[in-house]
Amino acid sequence: MRETRREFLAAAAGAALVLAGCGGSSRSDGAQVTLDFWNGFTGGDGPQMLALVQAVEKEHPEIRVRMVTARWEDFYTKLPAAVASGEGPDVALMHVDQIPTNAAHRTIMPLDDLVRDLDLQEDDFAAPVWRAGAVDGRRYGVPLDMHPIGLYANQQVLSEAGLDPESLPTTRDEYESALEELKGKGVQGHWVTPFFFTGGHQFMSLLWQFGGDLTDPEATRATWNSDAGVEALEWMRSLIAKGYSPRNVGQDADSIAFKNGQNAFIWNGAWAIGDYGSTEGLEWTLAPLPKIGSVAAAWSNSHNFTVMRQPTPDPQRLEAVKVLIDGVTRSPAWAEAGQIPARRSARESEAFRKLEAQSALARQVPDLRFAAAAPGLSDVRESTLDIAVAQAINGSRPVREALDDSARRANELLALNREKYGT
Repeated sequence: MRETRREFLAAAAGAALVLAGCGGSSRSDGAQVTLDFWNGFTGGDGPQMLALVQAVEKEHPEIRVRMVTARWEDFYTKLPAAVASGEGPDVALMHVDQIPTNAAHRTIMPLDDLVRDLDLQEDDFAAPVWRAGAVDGRRYGVPLDMHPIGLYANQQVLSEAGLDPESLPTTRDEYESALEELKGKGVQGHWVTPFFFTGGHQFMSLLWQFGGDLTDPEATRATWNSDAGVEALEWMRSLIAKGYSPRNVGQDADSIAFKNGQNAFIWNGAWAIGDYGSTEGLEWTLAPLPKIGSVAAAWSNSHNFTVMRQPTPDPQRLEAVKVLIDGVTRSPAWAEAGQIPARRSARESEAFRKLEAQSALARQVPDLRFAAAAPGLSDVRESTLDIAVAQAINGSRPVREALDDSARRANELLALNREKYGT
């Protein structure tokens, strides 16, 4: 028996359910429209999104929005079943790497007509994230933000080691030189973790920096075991071998050490801005990743607006969805939650420029990279590449062997996915 919306709301209550409904959208016919809007913002970003929704309602007083939040892992489990049973929301935010799978399951609908009606095009957004929201030539997502990784620096640790905390390294030579100086002062400057947060993000960034990619363009074959992939993972291993990082770094131990002044640098995501900003006594700054390879590149993900398939589409509700998407993506206020606005007008606003950390991270927007748009690819990566990165960093397997074996298994899974999803 499929779960009803009421049952979903009850389940989500234990995972920080938020309801908003105090206004709506101005329509020429004066009709009241109520939208159901789901997302996974259960932390400090939830109130910020709620405020954006309420701002849209205030400007358009005939739209009412019921916003429901649940942990992302619960969200992705509940959403397809709810849509299949006709109990899904009108609109939802999801990570761009989840869009291909949800498009293949027909959970979400193409938005080509919607973006045309809103007169949205690539030039209105950061090009990398706009392209990431398309699957097989059709658009399924309207990007709200980007949350890449960047170089965080503990300014006090750098100062005590005699390094300039206002001039962060931008090249491989500068970065390794800084790590060597820190080591000379008894500081292991860059802790390498085998976990996806943050080791996996670092590996993918370095893979792209060394000229490689996760897959071929059609995502039919894993290519992370290329020479570029080997070089990237070997460089991460070298930080441990040279004593710049301890061995066997635990989950989140690198971030805890950063906040405690035990290391100087961490390659972490935009989501850390709020955490570090609220850590008492921590003096830190943020910059684009140093260019370790031949090209500048950084891993990123993105929250995209998506529209759910409905048993009986309602044109009035769809018009209200357009109002919500347009209003929220235009606002620079979402950046206060630590995100980088995807929409150019928001990113170039004076309000955004005042956010120093976010603005620093946004300097690498042209260099952001996203995985290929293929159904099930994130699941394949999780069960193959993530394991290989952990094995190599922990030293339980040689780098090339780990990458080769993971790519071989990934290719088998990708072939199964093509049969499963008919791609």
